[in-house]
Amino acid sequence: MEEKNDGKNRLVDFSMNNGSEKAFKAIGIVSLILPLSFLFILIIDTAADGIPRLNWNFLTSFPSRFPEKAGILSALVGSIYLIGLTAFIAIPLGIGAAIYLEEYARNNWFTSLIEINISNLAGVPSIIYGLLGLGLFVRFMGLGRSLIAGALTLSLLLLPMIIMAARESLKMVPLELREAAYALGADKWMVIRKVVLPLGLPGILTGIILSMARAIGETAPLITIGALTYVAFLPKSLTSPFTALPIQIFNWISRPQKGFHVNAAAGILVLLTVMLLMNALAIWLRMRLQKRNI
Repeated sequence: MEEKNDGKNRLVDFSMNNGSEKAFKAIGIVSLILPLSFLFILIIDTAADGIPRLNWNFLTSFPSRFPEKAGILSALVGSIYLIGLTAFIAIPLGIGAAIYLEEYARNNWFTSLIEINISNLAGVPSIIYGLLGLGLFVRFMGLGRSLIAGALTLSLLLLPMIIMAARESLKMVPLELREAAYALGADKWMVIRKVVLPLGLPGILTGIILSMARAIGETAPLITIGALTYVAFLPKSLTSPFTALPIQIFNWISRPQKGFHVNAAAGILVLLTVMLLMNALAIWLRMRLQKRNI
């Protein structure tokens, strides 16, 4: 009798687990479909408003008081300059810091403190970095509302994410490959340069490009440091005033005229296209480098 009861209990437990698994699967599917549905509706609504406005004149014209004449040239070029300068600053610093923490730093309380702070900084709201950039770069260093101040502020925002992505990629390199390189007579820097970095490069590049795609859509830090909302010229130097696509879109959305709202929708489509291209580039680079390392 006890064996029969045990069998029935196991059957009941299995049925309950199976029912819980189906319920969890249903909740997961609903949690996936709902946000994607809302996102799809928003994209369709934005595309319906913005696609008729997308043309060559819109991409090559400066902002104007008249919505039918306004364009995004200064904002688009400003975003390209800003993201290029940010990459020039943040990528070497981030990868260098990751190599030091992963390969050279000793395992002590100071290193643990640095790692905890990097993890915490990756979750800090972007407006906090804007306030830091306002106090440090704009006021203390006297850079003003310039392109270099915006790039330095965004670099602070990206550094924790780049460091974490690079460290995780370096950790994935098997220890056996390092030991084999040491056995062949290579020193530590040669092992890092010839073995560790090439094998970790797909993950590092993916993390960097995804971080840059986030940075190109950031608005709060740029507004905080005082980026201009109306710029009818292109930046000529690192100290020139600038604007960016998110700032221009924000400016148009705040206008009462409907024509500017249509321009904002078209600007959103351009920004979304740039972000999707950067994500596609990350996927392509990862696949290509992974095939090369096989």
